[in-house]
Amino acid sequence: MILQLDRVSLKRSGKWILKDIDWKVQQNENWVLYGLNGAGKTALLNMLCSYYFPTSGDMQVLGHEFGKTELGDKLRRKIGLVSAGLQQKLYPADSAFEIALSGAYASIGLYETPSKEIREKAINLLKDLGAISYADRRYETLSQGEKQRALIARALMADPELLILDEPVTGLDFMARENLLDTITYIAGKENAPSILYVTHHAEEILPVFDKALLLKEGEVFAAGDIKEMLSDDLLSSFFDMPIDVLWNNGRPFLTRAEQTTNA
Repeated sequence: MILQLDRVSLKRSGKWILKDIDWKVQQNENWVLYGLNGAGKTALLNMLCSYYFPTSGDMQVLGHEFGKTELGDKLRRKIGLVSAGLQQKLYPADSAFEIALSGAYASIGLYETPSKEIREKAINLLKDLGAISYADRRYETLSQGEKQRALIARALMADPELLILDEPVTGLDFMARENLLDTITYIAGKENAPSILYVTHHAEEILPVFDKALLLKEGEVFAAGDIKEMLSDDLLSSFFDMPIDVLWNNGRPFLTRAEQTTNA
């Protein structure tokens, strides 16, 4: 079991951010966490990474039961995270290579001398992700797409059981977006790949490698299950409170607002 949440709720500053979340992710499942801005996606990710603890309910992530086992770095080393929040914490003068290396220690910056084995692993990951050509460049000089590849390499350094990609293509142009989505498909297809949790509010980013989706709305689970069922015309029309048509192309969904017929 990757994670299991039973009636999990979260209150922050006197306000309920998440309410009665039920969610199970099995080994080898790749999930999409789908919801509009303000739905509670970031709060849920912060709980999965043990930055927040649930106000109520039972929660288990990668065999760690919240409130009963030691969490913190012990859990986070099993989770590879790529997020805008993490990107803002990194040292801009570090090279892409140093950023990748830091993933072996789940640290911001390098405070230890990496072994030859760890250095070789970082080099191989950067090669694998098409990022080796700018390995020695300062992080602050990289394009957004290049930064994301360096972050993905960092996330994979500790061989995580769960890889969380929090809106990883935000700010990318069309070609950079598609290239990064191709990289995610490649990662998902590798032997011993981690389970992937992809967070977005843009349906067209959802790749065929994702077989399940959880729809989050106003801090509650709107629906969860097989991707084709979650991204149906009827369910998404109800989710968005407007008529939606879902057009599938090469296994990816594209949403349009359906035309409304009026009676003459």
